[in-house]
Amino acid sequence: MAAKRYWLFKTEPESYGIADLKRDTATFWDGVRNYQARNFLRDAIKTGDGVLFYHSNASPPAIVGVARVTRDGYPDHTQFEQGHRKFDPKASEDNPRWYMVDIAFETEFPRALPLDELRGIEALEGMELLRTGSRLSIQPVRKAEWDTILRLAKK
Repeated sequence: MAAKRYWLFKTEPESYGIADLKRDTATFWDGVRNYQARNFLRDAIKTGDGVLFYHSNASPPAIVGVARVTRDGYPDHTQFEQGHRKFDPKASEDNPRWYMVDIAFETEFPRALPLDELRGIEALEGMELLRTGSRLSIQPVRKAEWDTILRLAKK
């Protein structure tokens, strides 16, 4: 069995925020249309992995909670649905281009951890989220960064 890995998933809270995940308890993470993020979904993210839930395009942008991956990557159904805004005419059932995973709610932090605060934490200075120009909607998180975030969330 592979070692547990950690990830950060970005979402716009008005589209699907931590409150929605808490209400639903679980969801599929569909609609990703970036090849690097797709590769993570298809090849690297596995059942049991941890997910930091990040509100982007929020005021302020912040890590707001934790989810857990409950299903390995599988073809994203929206790529096949004509008329869907994420439809991909180059994708087929035999040769899917886009993947998704299922996640389940674990916890909402007592307070959001804003991006500006995270930038000031020495232990996070190498975190992908904090790199200039980093825009990936799904990012790997190192175990030490995960532990630091969880400690900060308890303060």
